[in-house]
Amino acid sequence: MDFIAIRDGKKCFIQVACLMADDDTINREFGAFSPIKDSSPKFVLSLDRLDMSHDGFTHYNIIDYLEGKVDLILT
Repeated sequence: MDFIAIRDGKKCFIQVACLMADDDTINREFGAFSPIKDSSPKFVLSLDRLDMSHDGFTHYNIIDYLEGKVDLILT
């Protein structure tokens, strides 16, 4: 897990990758959430433009995030 963000008592888990070019990378990045039993939102941020969200985990393009086009929802 790369980051845990907490704001106003709410939190989310964040994993960051450069590119998710193959299945091994995708499995590694999303797999980082497997041991976490907390129901807080889990996000993967990468340079990929294709939405790779799956299994309840959300993927965002990191440039879109940094430019404020998307926001991480904390619960």
